[in-house]
Amino acid sequence: MNDAFGTPGSVLVLGGTSDIAGALLSVLLTAGTKRVVLCGRNPDALGAQAEAARAAGAEFVASVVFDATDVEQASAVVDSGFAALGRVDLVVIAVGLLYDDEADVRDPDRVARCITVNFTWPAAALSRIAEHLREQGSGRAVVLSSVAGVRVRRSNFIYGSAKAGLDAYARVLDRTLAGTGAGVTVVRPGFVHSKMTEGRSAAPLSTTPDKVARDIVRGLERRAEVVWSPAALGPLFAVLSRVPERLWRRLPG
Repeated sequence: MNDAFGTPGSVLVLGGTSDIAGALLSVLLTAGTKRVVLCGRNPDALGAQAEAARAAGAEFVASVVFDATDVEQASAVVDSGFAALGRVDLVVIAVGLLYDDEADVRDPDRVARCITVNFTWPAAALSRIAEHLREQGSGRAVVLSSVAGVRVRRSNFIYGSAKAGLDAYARVLDRTLAGTGAGVTVVRPGFVHSKMTEGRSAAPLSTTPDKVARDIVRGLERRAEVVWSPAALGPLFAVLSRVPERLWRRLPG
């Protein structure tokens, strides 16, 4: 369970090799988290992350390999993580895939893959996570969404559409958990300098995995429903959401 300072004792990470998830885990381990299960696609990268977690003070670390294009596997992956930890204080959903080049837009298979990895698989996993948290009567899920899903732009509309679906699903799921002791926090980062965005031009108010991690921790401390990272994106998108569609379409990208 969370300690007296609110630090989760056990953490399940779906997307265990994500730069943001790694930065968040580092902060949590420094604060006192001791038990970790890392789930991801690349066994070698998971192994390296597991070693880093042990070096940072984790007393128990396990890994689960999965493929986020296999939706039928989602429940089994979640169940494996909960079984290994016994009790899970925090679940981090950091599964993601960035497609949006012109070639991707014209390729139905790549469109389907992007939506599956960014929406369908995480949503299926969240459904199972919610059941476990209800049974526990405690715990929280952190879902990495994106400002790209708040108001979808042409320049990244496949990814943005998928994140919009996940964002809405996670927020309503949080309401279904009201009164159970469990909850969901949606994180909306802007452009993050990471391996996912390597080679892409940075957007205004860009940030780093370490800064996003610190914003998430502050959000968890207040049990926030939504965390913007950086925080200035919240009021910015409050304005952008009111821009008429005919003008929105004329904006760059």
